[in-house]
Amino acid sequence: PMLSKVCMIIQAMMKSLSFALLVSLLPAVSAFSGSSIPNSRAVGTSTALGAVNGIWNTANDFGKGKFRFYDGLDSYMNPFPDEDRELYPEMFKLPKGTYEVPLSKPCGIVFEEIEANCGVYVADLVEGGNADSQGVVQKGDVLVGTTAVQIAGAKWERRLIPARKFGFDLVVDAIGSNDIKWGCNNVIMMFERPGEADSEEVDKFLEFFEPPADTPWKLPV
Repeated sequence: PMLSKVCMIIQAMMKSLSFALLVSLLPAVSAFSGSSIPNSRAVGTSTALGAVNGIWNTANDFGKGKFRFYDGLDSYMNPFPDEDRELYPEMFKLPKGTYEVPLSKPCGIVFEEIEANCGVYVADLVEGGNADSQGVVQKGDVLVGTTAVQIAGAKWERRLIPARKFGFDLVVDAIGSNDIKWGCNNVIMMFERPGEADSEEVDKFLEFFEPPADTPWKLPV
């Protein structure tokens, strides 16, 4: 009995130590361009579409494969066979009222939060800036996705990440991570236009791009 009690005490101490170590590490982990510790809170995905070898890479496969660099929906979905296009046509086009736009930095967009640390919309465009000159982004549009670069060790990927719940700081980090040293000559943002888009339909579409919890991509939102 005494040995059992000692073992139980040691196990409890180990659990406490592990938790304390994890908490002490979390503040030092940046959201993009260097994070290699996935957040443990999983968000369920329900898309039935299966990718060639899966679109998300874990462990030694991180930074490899056909889906490691997002450069627009059409090119990203090219590896899927015609069978998938017939079975899931809604996954090969953007939902109504949603568009993606590639922009050089600085983008020239003034974002404001919809709620405190949750969601941003286009409050204004810098006159003569890249977004204003391109003529696609409008005031009031809601950011629902953005490309971001994530690094794990010596490997990296650029992915489209759902951003509806991103606060201002996380949006800035994501956009800033699209650096030329990672082969990024632009940042691709996905916007929803209020009054034209069905937010539930857009969110369902974006489930496909939601990072699993067992990858370096899982974010604390």
